[in-house]
Amino acid sequence: MSNDRFQGPKQFGILLSELFHLLLLYAGGFAIIWAAAIELIEVIQHGGPSLKDILMLFIFIELGAMIAIYFKTNRLSVRFLVYVAITAITRLLVIDIKELDNQTVLTLTGAIAILALSVFGLQAATHWFGSDNQEED
Repeated sequence: MSNDRFQGPKQFGILLSELFHLLLLYAGGFAIIWAAAIELIEVIQHGGPSLKDILMLFIFIELGAMIAIYFKTNRLSVRFLVYVAITAITRLLVIDIKELDNQTVLTLTGAIAILALSVFGLQAATHWFGSDNQEED
């Protein structure tokens, strides 16, 4: 029996998978733009940005950059996810520091340190072992 008869359905499945993937990427990009626009409208209504607003906009920038880089390289860098996590935890600490107990502050600070070390580890692993393609992350 030949495997040629499965090539048509297999290629169709790959096409559907790619279309689904692109649809979700565009939906994610649109959601980021929409959320950023809402945030900017709130900043304008409040008469200017607070630190909380600025940090939120940086999260949107990082998420948008992640999608843009994926379209350019067809790769999703785990480092960007770690950067988003670091920014989100930093935002939480900066905004809610007065309401947090010492243990929570230490835990969140430790989480940021671990995430920062993980970025270093990812960069070192890429340097030592290379990446899937010739371009750098």
